[in-house]
Amino acid sequence: MRALLLLAALAGPGPARAFDLPPRAEAVLDRGRPWIEVRPDADGHSGQVRAAIDIAAPKETIWGLMLNCDAALRMVANLKSCRILERDPQGRFDVREQISRAAFLPSVRSVYRSDYERPDRIRFHRTGGDMNVLEGEWRLIPRSDGVRVTYEARASAPFSVPGWIARATLRHDVPAALVALRREAEAGAQAQTQGK
Repeated sequence: MRALLLLAALAGPGPARAFDLPPRAEAVLDRGRPWIEVRPDADGHSGQVRAAIDIAAPKETIWGLMLNCDAALRMVANLKSCRILERDPQGRFDVREQISRAAFLPSVRSVYRSDYERPDRIRFHRTGGDMNVLEGEWRLIPRSDGVRVTYEARASAPFSVPGWIARATLRHDVPAALVALRREAEAGAQAQTQGK
């Protein structure tokens, strides 16, 4: 299930607002680290993840990276391919296929629709592929020093994985992808500033 949750994107109506972070999350984010919470779903067959990171870059820079399949391949561990299967001419949604392959596990094909509310929110949900459950959203919330990116998702792998292994994998891979997103966005913002 390594990194299957990460670079899915999507949006819907209403203003972007982060989910309520617990006080300990603010302390983690204030130290410049990503925050993550992973727990099993009540049904026992899927898991829930909530995560956040602060990025010192413009929203449009972050947004562009989140929608870029080539960037996803650089930022998400074990992501082997990413391609757009269908795209709305007005840019309101697309359908993507991603294939991931972690060591000692079979490849997993995820097909999901992302709905976009540019540049504030991305909502996504499974439309095909191997995952049993895949749904969630990204939000980009402006801050005085940049943008807070939040991520919420539910997912269930297509094969049996002990819950503690799946949660440990998510606790490692989701923050790693968020840090990679921050690195790419801040480098892009710096390059734009230097190019002016």
